Amino acid sequence: MFEKLCCVAALFAMSSAGRTAEPSASPVPASVDALNGCWEGQGDVMGKPVAIAVSAYPIVQNAMVAVEAASSALADPSDQYAAHLILGGAGKQAGATPHAIVGYWADSFGGAFAASGKGESRPDGFDITYQYPDDAFVNRWRLSGNHLSWKIVARDGKGIEKPFANYTLHRSSCRPSAPSH
Repeated sequence: MFEKLCCVAALFAMSSAGRTAEPSASPVPASVDALNGCWEGQGDVMGKPVAIAVSAYPIVQNAMVAVEAASSALADPSDQYAAHLILGGAGKQAGATPHAIVGYWADSFGGAFAASGKGESRPDGFDITYQYPDDAFVNRWRLSGNHLSWKIVARDGKGIEKPFANYTLHRSSCRPSAPSH
């Protein structure tokens, strides 16, 4: 029994010892890394006022950043939405620039609405576009000190953009997460 426990403990120690990305990993762009932490604010989705909280943190040995977003309608707090985004650098992919970003979007609408995305860093943030069958959703993240702007537009096949969501957030304290049941 003690031998098995020691082996399990050794495997756990080895797996948690490496906290940096693999040497061959594309680095996370600084514009994405700047999201790390917690953010709170308000905005609107298709004209509906919402409150939003965002938490961003490094994952997979700091090779990518996970972004958790949760919002609720101000007029009806039971009208809730959640999204889980994964963002990372694409600089080592063929043809990618050092500022290239790849991502994945999953949300509370389920797997049928998940999408991969591609984008680029900018001096004041980054843009990433998720392609869906009818429209592309362009996400424009802009950071200025402790303030974050996140705008999403729907772009049709002709390149015409329509506002979809617009959030203004400020850096906030991270709250301990509740245990899952």
